[in-house]
Amino acid sequence: MRARGIGNYPFPNDDEGTYLAQAWAVRHGALAHYTYWYDHPPFGWTQLAALSWLPSWLLPDLPTFVQGRMAMLPVAGMTCVLVYVVGRRLGLVRPAAAGAVLLYALSPLAVVLHRQIYLDNFAVLWALAAFAFALSPRRHLWHHVSAGVAFALAVLSKETIAVLLPVLLVTLWQGSHPSTRKFSFAGFGSGFVLTGLFYPLYALLKGELWPGPGHVSLLGTLKFQLGGREGSGSPFTAGTDAHRLFADWLARDPYLLVGGAAAAVLALAVRGLRPAALAVLVLALVALRPGGYLPQMYIVQVLPFLALTLAGLVQAGTARLPGGPRLRLTAGVAAAAAVAAIAGPHWYQQDRSAVTADDNGVYRDASRWLRETPVGDRDQVRVVTDGVLWLDAVDAGYRPGTGVIWHYKLDQDPAVTRTLPHGWKDIDYVVSTPALRGERENLPTLRDLFAHGRPVATFGEGGGRIDILRIDGGR
Repeated sequence: MRARGIGNYPFPNDDEGTYLAQAWAVRHGALAHYTYWYDHPPFGWTQLAALSWLPSWLLPDLPTFVQGRMAMLPVAGMTCVLVYVVGRRLGLVRPAAAGAVLLYALSPLAVVLHRQIYLDNFAVLWALAAFAFALSPRRHLWHHVSAGVAFALAVLSKETIAVLLPVLLVTLWQGSHPSTRKFSFAGFGSGFVLTGLFYPLYALLKGELWPGPGHVSLLGTLKFQLGGREGSGSPFTAGTDAHRLFADWLARDPYLLVGGAAAAVLALAVRGLRPAALAVLVLALVALRPGGYLPQMYIVQVLPFLALTLAGLVQAGTARLPGGPRLRLTAGVAAAAAVAAIAGPHWYQQDRSAVTADDNGVYRDASRWLRETPVGDRDQVRVVTDGVLWLDAVDAGYRPGTGVIWHYKLDQDPAVTRTLPHGWKDIDYVVSTPALRGERENLPTLRDLFAHGRPVATFGEGGGRIDILRIDGGR
């Protein structure tokens, strides 16, 4: 289900292209395709670099974002395995743990978001590995050290997952033996700190830990991420970005979100399920805070814990029924059938749309235009693209960085602006996508390019179309 139609739906997000281009840069000896400014720790797209080379080698004619999405399939598969392992270590019997995997894997939110090239998918994989190690029934010290290492790798994949650290410590408390607990916590702390320190150490050795003139910095970017970004508003206020995002999540899968959240509140009373329930509640509180920035892919971090909590609570409820094992088994089967009857039709409709829709023909056509249309010496032609098509242009022979320019860098990166002494006049083409049109009022050079651009090719229609603009009055 994940693979079918993976290049056709959903419509590409500019972040997908950014992470894929950064993975390309890693394979070419750099941390990013432009100046690395510590926007996220680089371990996420380093993993993407290790996974994406094979699809790009086997299927070079596909648009690059499709190649990148194919690289996310093993990540989704491994995450499902870890959901099962964590479920078993939380005390779920095999059918309940398998049920948690099905709840997780079949959720329309997961079907869509696991296809996309998001760092959160890597972070969740490592976070679940950390929980699995912390709950290891053998309670070996190296398991708890490994839990610290795995959680550090989760944070180095996507830093927002760090809010689960208190939950993981509670989990480690439950999973460790009282007589050796202090050693377990020392081992966990050593693994977490020593692994996580590689990131600030890199910045320190580069002279980019502290803010200062003429260079990027880790702490400066962290300050921006925490307080400089425009907030998404309150989820409880109609018209805000956060409210629209919650409405979209609930429209796609109200059953796992509402059912899992309600189960998390009740599951706090069940000691074995408390780690998963606490994870749901902590992540929900972060999402519901007023004024914070809430990204579209944030829900990826919550989904496995929602599934584990809901499946675990069903098991806990049936286990308390009077009668013998046969009656409790019958009750469990009935509960599973009820969930399937309630959520199944909606999930089927949503998942079927995800695997049969084709929203991305315009990107395939634009990628083909970049690869096949004669425009002169591509090493000298300068074209502006969004993040999704940047790597397609590079593969087509345009010069990386300053020959094919990611639109976001036009007025944001001094290394790019120095190469544009005449501003918009130094550009030959613009690949006008919805992402570019949405930013043109915020970027002066991009606004000038649209004012002087003449369409030479158009793919699709309406707001989702892509236009190839030739810049009149340019070089």
